[in-house]
Formats: sequence, C-alpha cells, structure tokens
Amino acid sequence: MDETYPQDLIGNVAASTGLPEATASRVVADVAAYFGETVDEFVRRRHAELQDKTKKRNDDIWPQLAAELHGRRFRAEELSERQLRRIVYG
Repeated sequence: MDETYPQDLIGNVAASTGLPEATASRVVADVAAYFGETVDEFVRRRHAELQDKTKKRNDDIWPQLAAELHGRRFRAEELSERQLRRIVYG
C-alpha cells in the first residue's frame, strides 16, 4: 500500500471502481503524477511524443502544443513558438 496518498482516497477509489486497493493506489499515483507535471515537463514530453510517435514536424508541433496547454490543469500563460522551443531545447 502506498503511504504517500491518503488511505481514504485510495479506499474511495477502490470502493467506487471495484479495484483492489493495490491497484487503486497505483491509479491514484498515476493521476497525481499526471496532474503534478509542470508546464516545462509537459512541453518536453509532448514534443518528444509528437516527434517520435506521429513523426510530426516542429512547424506542426508548436501550434498543437500551444493549444494543448489550454486544456491542462495548470494555468499556463500563452507561450510563443520561440518560448516552446526554448523549453524543449534550452
């Protein structure tokens, strides 16, 4: 059992989904990691994914990254393509 997250949260996820508590604990950890990602971490990760998995070019990636930032849980200021490049390559 993961002691990092409140046991009542893990118990609630287990009860509401029917998952064993060990699996619910991993789900809670995965969700926390997803929402704990910083803007810079997100930009670097998504840039690599879009380049490697979809073979997109940077000219197509920068506008997509800028649009995706608006749908994330963190409030990100609007970033220019130059700022996005500096996060990835800086």
